[in-house]
Amino acid sequence: MTTLTSERPAAAPGTAQAGGPEILSRSMLIGGEWRPAVSGRTIAVENPGRREPLGEVPRGEKEDVDLAVAAAAKAFPGWSRVAARDRGRLLVAIGLELEARQEELARLIASETGNALRTQARGEARMVADAFRYFGGLAGELKGITVPLGEGQLSYSRREPIGVVGAIVPWNAPAQLAALKIAPAICAGNTIVLKAAEDAPLAVLLIAEICQDHLPPGVVNVVTGYGKECGEPLAEHPLVRKVSFTGSTAVGKAIMRAAADRIAPVSLELGGKSPSIVYPDANEDWVLDGIVASMRFTRQSQSCTAGSRLFLHEKIFDSFLERLVSKTSALKIGDPLDEETDIGSIINERQFTKVCGYVSDGLNRAESRLLTGGLPPTEGPLTKGYFALPTIFADTSNEWRLAREEIFGPVLVAIPWRDEEDAIRMANDSHYGLAAYIWSRDIGQALRAAHAVEAGWVQVNQGGGQSLGQSYGGVKESGIGREMSLEGMLDSFTETKSVNVNLAVPPPSSAH
Repeated sequence: MTTLTSERPAAAPGTAQAGGPEILSRSMLIGGEWRPAVSGRTIAVENPGRREPLGEVPRGEKEDVDLAVAAAAKAFPGWSRVAARDRGRLLVAIGLELEARQEELARLIASETGNALRTQARGEARMVADAFRYFGGLAGELKGITVPLGEGQLSYSRREPIGVVGAIVPWNAPAQLAALKIAPAICAGNTIVLKAAEDAPLAVLLIAEICQDHLPPGVVNVVTGYGKECGEPLAEHPLVRKVSFTGSTAVGKAIMRAAADRIAPVSLELGGKSPSIVYPDANEDWVLDGIVASMRFTRQSQSCTAGSRLFLHEKIFDSFLERLVSKTSALKIGDPLDEETDIGSIINERQFTKVCGYVSDGLNRAESRLLTGGLPPTEGPLTKGYFALPTIFADTSNEWRLAREEIFGPVLVAIPWRDEEDAIRMANDSHYGLAAYIWSRDIGQALRAAHAVEAGWVQVNQGGGQSLGQSYGGVKESGIGREMSLEGMLDSFTETKSVNVNLAVPPPSSAH
């Protein structure tokens, strides 16, 4: 069935039609029905690579959240009683349909996020399908243990679903992050209400459409709206038994406070200011490629795992940076839907202005040297979207704003080090602790550094993305809990119940 229809004849998102660009009108999925906001208000969705309208979605508020949570609560008893492996089969079927519609999903992601189709959006669309298949295959692992308490006792545990899950995702990888919350939550027998990011809700609603084709009404519900009006009521709702949030550290703290009032568990995947430590024996081209990848330049560095603090040994500092500048400058910036584009656009004008502000601060700092990039041009083709230039500053200190705050844009700060102990100290001198990258041909040396650095996820001699099956999450103010794995599903979306059975029950009395 087709539930998410355009106001105009169908065409690939972002393509022009007579009378202007295609405008996609979408509704919220609540209790198996596609609904507008109770208020009737909508939010415009912009194509940030072209600064033109892309679509509109409902401006959901508390009343809409109440309806969605009520629908999820109503669906929970029946869904939780479905055999785990039957739930798993449904997830696999969703994954197969997502795979069949992968290009459609990828083009939608590129159009609404500004992430380049070739380098980013297609990979995200593949991960969405893979996530549903992966967690579908894990359904049979929702099992407990037995404890040997003697022949007269049977002691065992059960993994039971928590109930209604409230999930909130950001705009930088909206489809992937939605899949990584929906799939494990419903595989474990929960129902879910997910709030999509207001800047990038369209791909999430397409995933919801495909889920609805396979699942009972109310198992998956998706609302759209602003954080204060829609996300906050979801996090505070008394029937939401678990909150799973990905986003900024400041909002994560607020969600944790809201959940504390009713002792609801939370999973938080928050910000990062991730270090890359390069040893002098790693002054090689493959490491340059790894730094570009770990910095997430081809996602405009709009990633909480971006390795935005580059600690280079002083022996290789200048030569490494000279070649890194050459490598970075060769990346092509442009329309996210162009197959030749390496780097797309920043998500919106607000974030674009914020990134430019950080670049200006770096340009005005006497101790820093601009090596490449800088402020974006004020004329020419790059003014058609929110395009920021990959920017690298060289500095001597880890103690300034650009080296401490999460910019969420393509701004890298390179800092020299001489002593390994000092490099580790600077890497750990942050309230964040999400990711880290270590580069050395001496594996023993690299592993010692990996163990010493304070991060939930460390890569040695590679800078790619996360992998399904590996628990992922942060320490310190980068979050609580883990995702992307069996352990993450069990810890985040189930509760353990212990059952003790007395097997030595006396026989019934024969007395009358």
